[in-house]
Amino acid sequence: MALVLLPGLSNLIDDISEEKKLPPQVVEAALREALLKGYERYRRTLYLGIGEDPFDEEYFSNFDVALDLEEEGYRVLASKIIVEEVESEDHQIALAEVMQVAEDAQAGDTVVLDVTPEKEDFGRMAAATTKQVLAQKLRDQQRRMIQEEFADLEDPVLTARVIRFERQSVIMAVSSGLGRPEVEAELPRRDQLPNDNYRANATFKVFLKEVSEVPRRGPQLFVSRANAGLVVYLFENEVPEIQEGSVRIVAVAREANPPSRSVGPRTKVAVDSIEREVDPVGACIGARGSRIQQVVNELRGEKIDVIRWSQDPGQYIANSLSPARVDVVRLVDPVGQHAHVLVPPDQLSLAIGREGQNVRLAARLTGWKIDIKNSSEYDQAAEDAIVSELITQREQEEALQREAEERLAAEQAARAEEDARLRELYPLPEDEEEYGEGAEEAMSDAEVYEESAESEPAELEQSEAATDQGQGETEELVSDPNEEGAR
Repeated sequence: MALVLLPGLSNLIDDISEEKKLPPQVVEAALREALLKGYERYRRTLYLGIGEDPFDEEYFSNFDVALDLEEEGYRVLASKIIVEEVESEDHQIALAEVMQVAEDAQAGDTVVLDVTPEKEDFGRMAAATTKQVLAQKLRDQQRRMIQEEFADLEDPVLTARVIRFERQSVIMAVSSGLGRPEVEAELPRRDQLPNDNYRANATFKVFLKEVSEVPRRGPQLFVSRANAGLVVYLFENEVPEIQEGSVRIVAVAREANPPSRSVGPRTKVAVDSIEREVDPVGACIGARGSRIQQVVNELRGEKIDVIRWSQDPGQYIANSLSPARVDVVRLVDPVGQHAHVLVPPDQLSLAIGREGQNVRLAARLTGWKIDIKNSSEYDQAAEDAIVSELITQREQEEALQREAEERLAAEQAARAEEDARLRELYPLPEDEEEYGEGAEEAMSDAEVYEESAESEPAELEQSEAATDQGQGETEELVSDPNEEGAR
């Protein structure tokens, strides 16, 4: 068949490569695969209305498309095996037919033949299939490159621009670095901030949450405005002491989307100082709040509490409830990390926070279960009795959990022992193979032993004969002198 001409093929590949930001080799591979799918479609349309489609998924695995960039065209090639009798014309070719061209051909060899159809026969449906497959393959290549580009990104915070809206998600354009093309990322509803105004072309700092494989969509970027990592990044950029290492962020607890609209987003950040002369809280807040104000502005007015971390759990819990003033922190159950915090009556609502937000964030920050108590009404004896019951209940639950785990482990061990016994009685095929190999080795050892056992009597007979012969010779030597004397 003649070459199917595609005028402007080289320019087409270059244009697609520049537009999609893909290497020319990737575009050529996608085009070859698309043309091959178009050829499959062409072959299948020949059976429309005539009979059932005889082709399975692997039928065209021996077909390929070759692009000719100089003459600007393509050919469809088929690899066929030389046989005596042909059963499949698409996969085999008769030896007699090949010998007309190559006399040294042999059965079992493979030849590559040009099976390109005429351009007029290709058909509208095949052309449409080629176009669709090419577009899909280019999208897949783009997403694959996106996944490779963003998977190992060192800086997880990106500058994003709003493009459009899909359902409750915001589709944003992000770039992995200077000079890199923008790609689309999805900002789901749960990762948006209530105070953000997502209008077209508005820019935001976003946290790269994950690069995941979405069914029927390929690799997809998911970004977040509610992730705690965004707060850490903003403080690192605004506070030189954090960049230098003299101040470190120990923990962050963030509630960017409170359960109620009456409660605004809020974050608590625990910081510590490596150097004694550096105040970690003052360094993060800055002169007249200049540093923390930059973070608040980027988060659209989110309330941020910067507290000092402490090795003492009681002091750490008291600091975490800022701005409330705390009288006493009682660590009633250090093992279960349960604490009672006593506050004055006028500080009770402030310590709890609106709808419990303040104490909830303090518990997340410290990892302790915190109960706020009115110091003027606190009955220590009654509270200790309640806590004692709770500790006893927790210990019982832990004991039951341990017993259940031990019982499960014993059952698994017994089941494994029973399985081993049954496999000895009723070996599986793989066990029989192993047993067969062992038996063969044992049989070979037995044969060697038998051969050695058979050879041992012969050796003994030979040795006995040699011994008898030696004894006879000795007797002759001994008897000779006597005979001579007798004579």
